[in-house]
Amino acid sequence: MEVIAIEGKTFGLVKERFESFAKQIKQWCGTDQPNNKWLDNQDVCTLLNISKRTLQYYRNTGKISFSQVNNKCYYKASDVEKLLNDSKISKSGKK
Repeated sequence: MEVIAIEGKTFGLVKERFESFAKQIKQWCGTDQPNNKWLDNQDVCTLLNISKRTLQYYRNTGKISFSQVNNKCYYKASDVEKLLNDSKISKSGKK
């Protein structure tokens, strides 16, 4: 085994580049984005404390985006959060 000695400054630069590279890979793979989780109807109804019919109304009116696979609807957590933010009422009582 060969041992190679490098200066601390050089090691620091290599370490910085590696950390930058690792961060970029996480962004590309989506592992650095917690709101990319997919939720089903039951999850969304529980989170928002609404009925399945209300959730269907939100889908029909375009209030929430969804994907459908084999007659089952899925929602991105970020879209559910967007729905909450869009429905937020300020102190003055306006949306």
